[in-house]
Amino acid sequence: MTSPSQTSAATSATPGLAPKGLKKEKKGKGGELVGRSPGQLMWARFRRDRTGMICGIIVLAFFVIAALAPVIASLYGKDPYTLYGSDNPGLLDEFGYPMGANGGISGDFWFGIEPSLGRDLFTQLLYGLRTSLGISLAVTILVVITGTVLGVTAGYIGGKTDYWVGRVIDFLLAFPSQLTFVAFMPVVVAVFVAPGDETPTYIRAIALILVQWALGWMGLARLLRGQVLSLRERDFVEAARITGASPWRIITKELLPNVVTPILVQSTYMLPLFVTAEAGLSYLGVGIMEPTPDWGRLFHTAGMVYENDPTFLLFPGAAMVIFVLCFNLLGDSVRDAFDPKSGR
Repeated sequence: MTSPSQTSAATSATPGLAPKGLKKEKKGKGGELVGRSPGQLMWARFRRDRTGMICGIIVLAFFVIAALAPVIASLYGKDPYTLYGSDNPGLLDEFGYPMGANGGISGDFWFGIEPSLGRDLFTQLLYGLRTSLGISLAVTILVVITGTVLGVTAGYIGGKTDYWVGRVIDFLLAFPSQLTFVAFMPVVVAVFVAPGDETPTYIRAIALILVQWALGWMGLARLLRGQVLSLRERDFVEAARITGASPWRIITKELLPNVVTPILVQSTYMLPLFVTAEAGLSYLGVGIMEPTPDWGRLFHTAGMVYENDPTFLLFPGAAMVIFVLCFNLLGDSVRDAFDPKSGR
């Protein structure tokens, strides 16, 4: 029998042998120990989170599918605009509903066909993802830039700048976002298109981006303002001022690196909110219109035909639930990776 002390002595005497469960420190070329940056530590913690990794892969798959929608549709052999019901009278019955079981799902139409018009649902969902995710990603980028600039500037400069930025934030937060989106969409569209003229899809997309951006940046700005107000009194910021560093250098080199965590976490929470908001506006008829495919417009069609064709809602609804759920879980994982003490 070998005693524990003998085992320990043998382990310490044997080069390269470490107790099970303990990892070796990373070494550089010269054999010296090399520390890991906060980003490397965050990535190491995130990789150990199985839920976060799975959700990250699923979210990435959604964006890849949306970006490659034309390629996938070309390989599939169909597009979201062709009225297949008129080309093949056997697809729809006399009432305009699919004659096949489960909404017309078959080897030719993987997700079925749209009632009345007979368009392919699979390609509509592909292009609908492309439209909704593209608009929501643009809104999220603009919101993050605006909220970061205004929040950090107001928190660091203080005084009248902080006062007026705070009052603007309070004023805009008083608007109920969803009702304001619905009310302002026709107004913004009218700025670009004369009354009575047909509105191009890109104009509606720009209007959706502008309306959601104008009323979406305040929460992030207020959060960062509070963070910077506490950081600007810390010793490392005072030391930078004493050494003669300019305000721009203090903000970019001292403050911004310390607010990266809330920016990333809030971004992962905001994007699914903007996706659902954009889909809601299209569902209500003030967002993307026919014949452009859109996630919200698919829900609008499903709401009209669900009694006779409930399968039409299955795939768009499942895709929306999976995307929003995975993105929210991804946000939790990113938060825990940056701040392991927070817990879920």
